[in-house]
Amino acid sequence: MSSVIRNAKEVFDLLHDDLAAIEREFGRDTVSGVRAITEIGEYLRIGGGKRLRPALLLLSCKLMNYTGQGAVKLGAVVEIIHTATLVHDDIIDEAQTRRGRPAANTQWVLAGDWLYMQAFKIAVQERNFQILDALIDLTQAMVEGELLQIERLGKAISLDEHFELIYRKTACLFSVCMKLGGILGRAGDGDLQRLAEYGRNLGMAFQIVDDVLDLTASEEVLGKPVASDLREGKATMAVLHALQHSSASEYAMIQSVLSHGGFDGITPSDIVAILKRHGSIDAAYARATEFSNKAREVICTFPNSEIKRVLLWVAEFVVERES
Repeated sequence: MSSVIRNAKEVFDLLHDDLAAIEREFGRDTVSGVRAITEIGEYLRIGGGKRLRPALLLLSCKLMNYTGQGAVKLGAVVEIIHTATLVHDDIIDEAQTRRGRPAANTQWVLAGDWLYMQAFKIAVQERNFQILDALIDLTQAMVEGELLQIERLGKAISLDEHFELIYRKTACLFSVCMKLGGILGRAGDGDLQRLAEYGRNLGMAFQIVDDVLDLTASEEVLGKPVASDLREGKATMAVLHALQHSSASEYAMIQSVLSHGGFDGITPSDIVAILKRHGSIDAAYARATEFSNKAREVICTFPNSEIKRVLLWVAEFVVERES
């Protein structure tokens, strides 16, 4: 692989064998004696995303020169946890679709719980209390985040409250993925802290951009309706910025969609026009770039290597991506 990373495919090619092993592990780990759980696990595995979270764990392991089987096992664990959060997210949001596939329904609640328990069952096999502590803290933070999000639906919350939500929703899992790689590689406390900090900042940047794309990308790219967050009453960063700078009539228009969960006489393009008028989309990208730059600064403290260059590129990619 060249020293200059050009695209995501090169990164995933570098991790191809390990990601394939994680995919097989994920398939085995989500098989149960209960047919419904096995069917749901397979359905989610086939419809899975880019496996970014296990990829981060693998990169962290490689940065720390860890080569054991624990990377594959924990890669499957973090993807199972991520999958469980998507199941619960869909149920809470009562979403119609996710990535173009029929959404989870309430029958899946127990399957989501089973996935969480299965993730911990696998993690216990590592016999490492540091790993379990990290996963317990992660799960608590994510569950608290879901509860906080329910409390704040339909409300024009502060930016600090919003950042707390996206930390719990996304960035804490990115952070733990990086930290787990460090734990497996027996990193010292300082390196563990830096790995976790890289993951946190990367996750914050990723989620801010994800939220902007929810408003600006096409339904074909998103695999779900445009402006789904607004329909679900979630005020994301660009929307909050616009609310701070909008006129009374613009504020009322945005708040109407947030409060009522639908575009009654208002179109998503009407909302996007308001955001563009007040530079809200640019402001969100600027904040995402700040987080991305912090991630790059943290990883710069590690010795030069191919993996370090990959992690520096990933921090740029999460801001520049279009899907």
